[in-house]
Parts: sequence; structure tokens; C-alpha cells
Amino acid sequence: MQRKKILLTAGAVGVSSLAYLALKNRKKGDDVTVVTPFDTMRYLGRWYEIARLDFRHEKNLDNTTAHYSLNKDNSIKVVNQGWNYVKQEWEVAEGKAKPRKKNTGALKVSFWGPFYDEYNVVEITNDYQYALVFGKNTDYMWILSREKTMPEIVRQYFVLKAQSFGYNTDKLVWPEHD
Repeated sequence: MQRKKILLTAGAVGVSSLAYLALKNRKKGDDVTVVTPFDTMRYLGRWYEIARLDFRHEKNLDNTTAHYSLNKDNSIKVVNQGWNYVKQEWEVAEGKAKPRKKNTGALKVSFWGPFYDEYNVVEITNDYQYALVFGKNTDYMWILSREKTMPEIVRQYFVLKAQSFGYNTDKLVWPEHD
């Protein structure tokens, strides 16, 4: 009986630990509404990164773009690139995206094999020229444009929306585009 109790306790601790690890990075920005309906075909093409919350894979990058195209299996090929102004070289990352929910801006994206992260298009203009994207938590956010610039009113709106979901927009990086 004692052994069974120990195994049950160990199992409960293990499950609790896994739940904690899965949820520890969750923050205020988790309950966002994604764009619905979302037209994947209109989203394809080149996007310029106007702003981002910096993280290690984009550190020191300017001229950052994301290019989305359709793969034969209907997944989305993702090619991110940027000029590392410290190393003086281009950095390129290729990945794949898939919808998490049909006809919505809820996608999952992977650059490392079977490991996927959330990619949530939470705002997009009717003409699919400007987009606001949230990641899995408030550590990840991008403001995207089909051009190297965007109207100030759109930029301000996206920043205010991000703030309303708990994003620290004071930490945004505004990459330069040649």
C-alpha cells in the first residue's frame, strides 16, 4: 500500500511539473482573438518587419523580411531573412507553417523539425497590406507591412492594440530597411 501511495504521489508531482512547464510562459496576451475569416492565399508573399519584440534569433537584424509561399502539401513555406549588422552577413531561416484552426489567423510555425510555436494574426487591414502578429505569449510580437514603411496611424493602432493585451511596446525594435 505504501509503495502505491509513493507511485501515485510521484506521478502527481510529474504531471504537475509538466503542467507548470507548459504554462509558465503564458502571460496576459494568451486570450487573443485571431483574424476570422483569414485568407491564407492573400497572406502569401513578402512582408517587411516594421517592428518586433527582439529575441535571440532576430538579434541585431535589419532589413528583416518574411516570405510565405505554398508548399505542395498545402502547408506554408516560411523564409525569414535579415541583415546582421554586427556580423555583416545575411541570416536566413526556413520553416513551415500550418493552420491551427481552419479559415483563421491561428497558425503554427516550425523552424526546428517537429516543434511548432503559435503564430497568431490578430489584426490585418482589409487589403492585406499591414498585419499585427502575436506569438505564444507576450514575449513575441511583430508588426508587418507589404512595404518597407507603414502609415503612422496604422502603426499607432497596432501598438495600442498590443499594449491592450499586455505587450511591453517600449521594448519594440524598429529595424531599418534600405
